[in-house]
Amino acid sequence: MLLLLLLISFTCKASEPNLQLENAQTKDAISNGGDVDRIEPPNWWIDFETDALQLLVHHPDIGDYSPSISYEGVEIVKVTKAGQSPNYLFIDLIISKNTSSGTFPITFKNADGQVLIQDYELKSRQKPAGAYVGFNSSDAIYMLTPDRFANANPENDRIAGMNETKVDRANGYARHGGDIQGITQHLDYISNLGFTAIWPSPLLTNDMKSASYHGYAMTDFYQVDPRFGTLSEYRQLATQAQNKGIKLIMDQVANHCGLYHWWMRDLPFKDWVNLQENFEKHREHWDNAHTINASHRRTTNQDLYASQYDKDGNSEGWFVSTMPDLNQRNPFMATYLIQNSIWWIETLGLGGIRQDTYPYPDKQFMSDWAAAIMTEYPNFSIVGEEWSLNPLLIGYWQQGAENADGYQSHLRSTMDFAMQLNVVEALNETESWDKGLVKIYEGLANDFHYASPKDIMVFGDNHDMSRIFTQLDGDVANTKMAIATYAVLPRIFQMYYGTEILMDDFENPGDHGLIRTDFPGGWDGDAKNAFSGKNISAEEKDMQRFVSELLNFRKNSKAIHEGETMHFAPFDGVYFLFRIQGDETVVLILNKNEKPISIDLNRFSEMGLNGKTLRNIFSEDQVIWKKEMTIEKKGVQVLTTN
Repeated sequence: MLLLLLLISFTCKASEPNLQLENAQTKDAISNGGDVDRIEPPNWWIDFETDALQLLVHHPDIGDYSPSISYEGVEIVKVTKAGQSPNYLFIDLIISKNTSSGTFPITFKNADGQVLIQDYELKSRQKPAGAYVGFNSSDAIYMLTPDRFANANPENDRIAGMNETKVDRANGYARHGGDIQGITQHLDYISNLGFTAIWPSPLLTNDMKSASYHGYAMTDFYQVDPRFGTLSEYRQLATQAQNKGIKLIMDQVANHCGLYHWWMRDLPFKDWVNLQENFEKHREHWDNAHTINASHRRTTNQDLYASQYDKDGNSEGWFVSTMPDLNQRNPFMATYLIQNSIWWIETLGLGGIRQDTYPYPDKQFMSDWAAAIMTEYPNFSIVGEEWSLNPLLIGYWQQGAENADGYQSHLRSTMDFAMQLNVVEALNETESWDKGLVKIYEGLANDFHYASPKDIMVFGDNHDMSRIFTQLDGDVANTKMAIATYAVLPRIFQMYYGTEILMDDFENPGDHGLIRTDFPGGWDGDAKNAFSGKNISAEEKDMQRFVSELLNFRKNSKAIHEGETMHFAPFDGVYFLFRIQGDETVVLILNKNEKPISIDLNRFSEMGLNGKTLRNIFSEDQVIWKKEMTIEKKGVQVLTTN
C-alpha cells in the first residue's frame, strides 16, 4: 500500500494543486427513512457478546436535541455532544440479551419543541457467531482489483454527481468499469482454478477526483461505491461465493479516509483526524505543500529506544494530502471503526478481513479492534499488512508473540513480505553458499519466531508490487517454481489475479496502473478472453493449467494444510521440502539446472519413502522412490503419496 500511496501523492500533486473541499460531493446517505440526515451504524443486531452500541447521528443542529427511545431491552445510557460541531450527537445504548428484533423510533426534541423522528432497526443474526469461519492454511486466496477484473454492467460506469466519472481503459490511473457483478459472474472460473477465498480491494465509496478506482481513500464507510454496484449486489457476491465454497475477504482501512469523506466538511471533534489543526488552517488551499506526511518509520512500534517524536511521526502523519489520518485515540472514532467492521462482517457474512497499513494506526487501538472482532467471532480471521522484510517485525503483530513490551495484537495473521522476497531472490540468483535456493532454506529457518507460521499469509505478488512474472525476468519455469513454493509452504497462500496467465508489467516495471491491467475477457469486445481461453497463448494456457492442477490438489491435501514440515539444505541447485500428515507425504522439488541431474536419495532416508510409489501431480507419472532420481530439466515437481 505504501508504494500506491506515494504514487497517488505524485499524481494528486500534478492534477490537484489546490484542493477545495467545497467542491466535494455533498449528498449524504439516509438510513432506514426518517427525519435525520445520517445515523451510523444504519442498523444493528441482537445477541452480541457485547451489549453496547454507540450511534453517530449527523443532522443540522442535532446537538440541540435530546433523544429518547421506548423499546423493551434498549436503554440510552449516555448522550454526548460533539466538541467542535453542533451537527453531531453520539448516543450510547445498552441492548439487553432479552431484546427482540424489530424497528423502533428514536425521538429527538429540542428546547423549542421541534421533533425529529428516526426509525432504527435491530435485526436477528443470520447465523451463530461460531459459524463465521475465517480463512486459514487450507485456503488459497485470489486477490483482485475489481475495477480491472470484469465489467458486467456498463450502466454503472459513470454515476452523475461523483467527482470522477470518466472511464478510460487506456489510462492506467482512470476508472475502467469493472464491478461487483463482474466478480460474481466469474466465480466458477475462480473456483475451477482451485481458489477457496477471494479478496477484492475495497468496494466502498471512494469519491475522489482522481485515481478513485483503487478504493483505498474511502469517503463513506457504510456505502458501496455505486460505480461498483449496490449493497444488494455485494451481498449476492458473498452468498454465491459461499455457495461455491469460496470465502469473501473484505479489504478494510482503519488508518485513513479520503479527503472528500463527508465528515471532512464538518469535523465533530478537534482531534477527529491527526494533525487536524494544520489541515483546518490550510483547508482553503490544501495540497501536498501543507501536508505533514507519515515518516513511515514503522519500527517505532517495536523499538525499545524509539522517541515519542518518531512514534508520532509514524502514527500521526498523513500518507498523502488526499488521505486524512484518522485519530483512533479519540474514543468515538475508535468505537466507530470497530462497529463498522462488525457491521460489514454481519451484513455480508464475511470469511475474513484484510486490514490495510496495519503498523500505521495507534497500535493499542489495533489490538482493541482485533480483540473486539475476535470476541464476537472466535473462528474468524484477520490479516494485517506489514510491509517489512524483517521476520521480527512480521512476527510481532501475530497473536501469541512473546513481545518484549508485552504487546498482544489479537491478530491471527500477518503478510509474509520477507518470504515473498526470499523466493524471488532464490530463483533469480546464481547458486552459491549464501545465494540462490538457500534464501528459501534460511528464510524458513526463521519460522521459530512466529507464534503460528501456518497462519502467516504468503504471496508472489499483489496490487502494490511488480507481477511475479516480471520479478522473475519472464522466466516461466522460475515462475512455476515460485508459485508452487508459496503454495506448499506452511502458510496461507494468496495469488493476484492474472498471475495464472503470466500478466506482467515489463513495459514499465512497478507502475501501478500497469500492474493492475484489465483481465482479458472481462469487457465485451475484448479480442482476448482468458475466462474462455479465446486467443490466449499456449504458454498462458499452460500456466492456467499448472495453477489449476496445483491448487485443486492443494485444496484436498491435509499435509499442506496442517502437516509437519521438513526440508534439506539445497545442493547442486536443487531443493527438497516435505510436508507430512499421517500417511500423506507431499514432496516439493525445485531444480535450477538446465541439464539433467541425478540425485542420491539416500540423504532423505529419514523421510521413510524408500520403495514407495509417489504421483507427480502435474504429469500424473508414477515415481518409485529408490536410491537415485534423475531430474531431466529445470523446473518444479510436486510429488504425493496419495
